[in-house]
Amino acid sequence: MTSGKMPLILDNPMGGESMQVDLDDVDDLFGDGAPLTLPPRPISKRLRQRIDELRERGSCQSIAWSKAGTIASITPDGQRLQLMYIHAKGKDATFTLSEPTTITPWESLPGGPLVHLSWGPGTPELAIIDAVGRVCILNFSSNINRPAPSRRWDGDPIDDLQAVVGTYWLPYHSAGPRSPPPYTPSYGPAVRNGNGNNYSYQITPIFNNGPVHPQNNRSAFICVTTTAVLKMFWGQTNGKIEETSLELENVTLADDLVTHAALCSDRRSLIVGLATASKHLCIVQLAINWNSPKTDGAQNNPPVNPLLSPTLTKRHVAVTSWFQPDSSDSHPDASMQKITHIEMLPPILLSGFNVPNKEWSPITVLTVRSLIPDPNLPYVQEVQSVIDRWELITDHNQALHPSFEQLGLKKNSTGSATPNGSRLKKLDSIVVNKVIIGVNVVNFGKVICFSYSDGSVEYRDRFTMAELYREPSLDRISSVFDAGFSQSGDSSCLQTAFSPTNFSFVQLCEDSKVKWHSINYTQADIESINSTQMSALVAAFYISTAQAITQSANFDDILAVARNFVNKDSFTIEWIKTQVQQMKIHIDYTEDSQHDNLIKNGILQVCFSIMNYLGWRGDYKPRRGWGKLALLALNLRNVIIMSHLSNSQIPIGGKTMITPLDEPEAVNALAGCVKWSNDLLAWICDSLFCLFDDAEFMKHLKGPQLDKMTMYLHSKNEIAIHLVLCSTTRGLLSAICRRITALDALSTKAISWYENREKSLANNPNAAADPRAAAHAALHAAYHNLRQCIASSLIKADEFDKLLSSLGAEIRTAYSTSLAIVGEQAAKAANKNQPPQNSNPNASRPDPAQEAIARARQHCELDMLLLQAPPSSFVPVVSKFFNQDVREFRARSEVAKLYFADYSLLEIDDDARSLAERNRRGARVDLFKRTELWKKPTSGGGSGKTPTTTHPWRKCVRCGNVMEDLALVTTKPGMSFLLRQQSNCSCGGRMAVLPQDADL
Repeated sequence: MTSGKMPLILDNPMGGESMQVDLDDVDDLFGDGAPLTLPPRPISKRLRQRIDELRERGSCQSIAWSKAGTIASITPDGQRLQLMYIHAKGKDATFTLSEPTTITPWESLPGGPLVHLSWGPGTPELAIIDAVGRVCILNFSSNINRPAPSRRWDGDPIDDLQAVVGTYWLPYHSAGPRSPPPYTPSYGPAVRNGNGNNYSYQITPIFNNGPVHPQNNRSAFICVTTTAVLKMFWGQTNGKIEETSLELENVTLADDLVTHAALCSDRRSLIVGLATASKHLCIVQLAINWNSPKTDGAQNNPPVNPLLSPTLTKRHVAVTSWFQPDSSDSHPDASMQKITHIEMLPPILLSGFNVPNKEWSPITVLTVRSLIPDPNLPYVQEVQSVIDRWELITDHNQALHPSFEQLGLKKNSTGSATPNGSRLKKLDSIVVNKVIIGVNVVNFGKVICFSYSDGSVEYRDRFTMAELYREPSLDRISSVFDAGFSQSGDSSCLQTAFSPTNFSFVQLCEDSKVKWHSINYTQADIESINSTQMSALVAAFYISTAQAITQSANFDDILAVARNFVNKDSFTIEWIKTQVQQMKIHIDYTEDSQHDNLIKNGILQVCFSIMNYLGWRGDYKPRRGWGKLALLALNLRNVIIMSHLSNSQIPIGGKTMITPLDEPEAVNALAGCVKWSNDLLAWICDSLFCLFDDAEFMKHLKGPQLDKMTMYLHSKNEIAIHLVLCSTTRGLLSAICRRITALDALSTKAISWYENREKSLANNPNAAADPRAAAHAALHAAYHNLRQCIASSLIKADEFDKLLSSLGAEIRTAYSTSLAIVGEQAAKAANKNQPPQNSNPNASRPDPAQEAIARARQHCELDMLLLQAPPSSFVPVVSKFFNQDVREFRARSEVAKLYFADYSLLEIDDDARSLAERNRRGARVDLFKRTELWKKPTSGGGSGKTPTTTHPWRKCVRCGNVMEDLALVTTKPGMSFLLRQQSNCSCGGRMAVLPQDADL
């Protein structure tokens, strides 16, 4: 008898083929051979509500990211506005999303909740629209998170029929008022040369389309209402925003109401696409005549005469149905007969830049329809989004009698066959099994970015709709995604807003929280990146940064991603080198003694800003050497600009002119800048004197090459030599020395005038009653303060400038001697390969020898700017500088006082003791006044100083610089003028107002 244990199937030995299961047999178990599929994720109630919003009204974007870096969002109750931004933390210099600042620049919302946000293309202006179409415009020119109202909506009507269904900002230009610049350079792609790591970079011209606002750096906001009325809000020359409107269609029935609208530029006019409730797609051409007063000759300044009211004219172009069901429709659901998005894709130049007959792509209309299954259906239904496209085709061969054209223009007739022969050609639809929640046109209209409710992001070619960036492409890089980056977010997403660079985006999630997502590198582990991948990274970052610079866009999220690669020593250096070489940034100022071009070189400031941020590890951590050099260069440039602007003429009340130097607050702020500058000169001299006593350094100085000397300087994180050897920083130092000398003479003259005035009033009994006496006394004291800051300096600015001038002369001699052979070789090569004689014998031709010398000198200067070894021809220059010039200068200086001086104002000493002391004291240096600030009383072993101010602080979101926010408390025109110049940090980053209890 067997035991009571029952045999189990698992007890049977099975293996090999007996364990293999045919999936087709499993499918047959469920009938009809249906494959096994997981049920789709249920659609949430919030997402259904969001899709309904998109179907009902075209303009309902409640989160938007400006080109200047502000992230604006509407609170869940629709009553307030939240402002956020990404900023670098002082602890470790990594970027994070800020806490929201909530503002309500309105007393009430009688027209209902806020429904739409739209940022201007260049100027930091935000249009806010409520449920009945009222428009409020805020200006963010001063701070990234505290706007000033440009237009209030108190006078707008409260009418549901004025609800806005489409918005658009005119492109802006920064050239003369007569015409916009012809094109914008589009950097990239980067094509790898063979199997190496070098890339050739292409520049593609993107022709700018109009119309534009006649004033430089100004735009105009355009919106379309549900009754097909187009409104344009434009800025007058006095800053006041005015309104002009035009009826695009005669809406008399409910079916004629416009549900969605979009606009794009068509070179000289605007093209408006209207989607109606009756499922019609109407195309209207809009022309803007600004009626600007004509000027004689070329002008580079904006017009000062008031603009006349612009004239808007329309012409109907084409009409069709945006819903054309056919047999291929898998879900003839009623919800698919509603649009969620509409976009107008502008024309793009298809032919080459130098081709006489330029060929433009047709304007394309893109719509999105989404299907969300009913949860009560008994069968499983997938979500779908259908992308429909139409091309606006002009039939040039169609000839009509001119009378018909005039008739069409007078009656504004509509139809699929209009007098100009335009029609809408339907293209193949694209179906995706996801819910599209956002459509963005990027890369000058060449690429369309779709964001989905599951947090994924997809890029498609504008013409073929093929997916892009699915795999890395290191041979040809046109985007950072070709270098091995990916982009995704959280799955519970309702809305997205992309940064100006597309390196990151923010999500408005179902829990009403805003989340920031940056791109991720997936090509390899960061610590094991090879040289090929590093070269591709440099190419991708250069292309993206160059594009942001050209478009004046904030690129902080590029720096946020670059922070991940900063431990790779070659990354930053190669990035800056590529940026300088490809964008032809001038950094050789060996022959320039006036320094004006150096100060105006704004694009060089961008390179310094990148070096400054990537060299910064945190507030109380040592900086990298090239980061220290960039920090000092940026602050020097800022002080020079401020000292120059302080002598500017400011009109007050008509013809009265004053200067900031007429106000004691401005003079005291300038005194702080002079004190900082003198401390810097003393710190450089002390560093040079310490090296003079360093036996190890002097031993390397005698070698035939300067490589070992540079390596030794790197080990000590010493930058003083490179500060004086590099022509860029040497020019900045020389410029500040001359400004200090000029201020010395000015303060001496001012003090003498006030003293003589006091003597002349000493015997005047009515002098005390003079209302100007107190103002004169305050200004007299301010100039005494300025004079004292100059006189107490351990290093005299004029003497230090002579030291720099002597060194500069030696460097010019070394360049001319060592690079002469380079010029001779270039001249011989040019004569050997000389092209045929030019038809114009008087045309000037560049000298090949001088060009070759300039390129070689630029290369040497770039190496020194990045703290690399000076050229070998500098060996006698450096030797003479230390053994003769520094020795003589040291003999005239107070070496002991320099050694024991306090350089905390510079925030540059980064040895362990200095960093610990700075952390203990908790002091910060004001970017504007260059004085120390304490926000809270120090405790423990601190200095015991009380807070220096009760005013809020402003902080740079990129580099962490701080300053008092005096804009709201200062009424003096001169001081206000100087503060307006500090809307950005010295590094170019935006300034954010901090709450009183903010943790730095």
